[in-house]
Amino acid sequence: MTAMTTDTKPSGDRAVDPVRPPRRLQFPPAFVWGVATASYQIEGAADEGGRTPSIWDTFAATPGKIQGGDTGAIADDHYHRYVDDIAIMKQLGIRSYRFSIAWPRITPQVTADSLGPVNEAGALFYAHVVDELLAAGISPAVTLYHWDLPQALEDAGGWTNRKTAERFGEYAGVVAALLGARVGTYITLNEPWCSAFLGYASGVHAPGRTDPAAALAAVHHLNLGHGLAVREIRAATRVAQVGVTLNLAWVRAATERAADVDAARQVDGLANRVFLDPMLRGSYPPDVLADTAAVTDWSFVQDGDLALVNQPIDLVGLNYYSPTTVQARETGGAALRADGHGSSAASPWPGCDAIDFPPQPGPYTEMGWSIDARGMYELLMRLHREHPTLGLLVTENGAAYADEVAADGSVIDDERITYLEQHLAAINDAIAEGADVRGYYLWTLLDNFEWAYGYSKRFGIVHVDYATLDRTIKSSGLWYANVIIENGFPLD
Repeated sequence: MTAMTTDTKPSGDRAVDPVRPPRRLQFPPAFVWGVATASYQIEGAADEGGRTPSIWDTFAATPGKIQGGDTGAIADDHYHRYVDDIAIMKQLGIRSYRFSIAWPRITPQVTADSLGPVNEAGALFYAHVVDELLAAGISPAVTLYHWDLPQALEDAGGWTNRKTAERFGEYAGVVAALLGARVGTYITLNEPWCSAFLGYASGVHAPGRTDPAAALAAVHHLNLGHGLAVREIRAATRVAQVGVTLNLAWVRAATERAADVDAARQVDGLANRVFLDPMLRGSYPPDVLADTAAVTDWSFVQDGDLALVNQPIDLVGLNYYSPTTVQARETGGAALRADGHGSSAASPWPGCDAIDFPPQPGPYTEMGWSIDARGMYELLMRLHREHPTLGLLVTENGAAYADEVAADGSVIDDERITYLEQHLAAINDAIAEGADVRGYYLWTLLDNFEWAYGYSKRFGIVHVDYATLDRTIKSSGLWYANVIIENGFPLD
């Protein structure tokens, strides 16, 4: 049974100055208010409907990889409960739902050399999700890859193998043909930085490899896969908008020292420009190639690749949570790896061995991530300045807190509301200064499997009791419903 409240006002005491009226933020009339999820984090049903294992099934089953020994085998059981979950979205007034397709459900027999047949059960599942969303008045936004690569492709080299990019392009075309123009937005990749560097360099994400050269090969093949996917989506449906989601970093030098400023340049290259430049300019940054020359010679980039990567797209999605501060390491100093992506002896930054990531000032979320909404504004304005004709979406933003259910069954999460207010205000400021930000997808709808953290971190605006799988809308969910109704909110 789903625990839901019908009160549309957020709970909790949030003081308002009785003398000075609060500033009111308003968003453009067509601004899209959404929520985002990812398939492996919520679906469960890992061995149902013809689905075969993904790299996250394998990684989660490996002892010591996931906090608490958790897996996504059941997760939130969204596979069986999607109708109820969409009903919650409708109650909250959500206008758009960004969800991802589990590749192992669509072509479970894929190999490096063949996409294999389409799995009817998997295709029907996502068709039914789209049907239910449209019936509820919610626009579907589909992410084609949110990290759950079929294990069979990883066994053949994963994203270090060019054939994975080729199969991904074909898979994207299949999904676009199946769902067609009923989906208004297709997003090729979610956070390829994480896929490449956390998956193949630091090993804290699936597939858990620690090879910096492999990570850079994965970067290129993810970029190539993006371009091939855009081309196939365009061929399958000429109506939908197509884009990519990047977790761009707001990189700051710890001091004005030349060495720290250069450290920021290096990290900006690997965090941002190694994806932005090939996708939007058709070239890799020369300084990134030089910085990583001791790691790889980039011979995996073939003639014509960059033209394939540089496909016209309609929008870029920005995922933003926390700032990044860097400094050059003092001679003989101990390495500082407080970069917020789990613990690993291996660095996710190939070629940056003399760079440290010092601890950030507070306040912090439950993830230990420093809160600074200015980074949201700065990144949106950077995209606006560098690519002024490109549409922008905030495709993820949210915060984990140690939410607790009160005796009356409510979940009061005012800290999350404050975090969201600050970041929405930053978006509003960017819009006021000309950035074409078209929508916001809050991360996330449901508490879920938080990758290497298992079920220990809660990002949802809907609480999930993992013993019963009952859902309870938190005060942040009720607050967000009011934001949507008003297309804005008062800011103290």
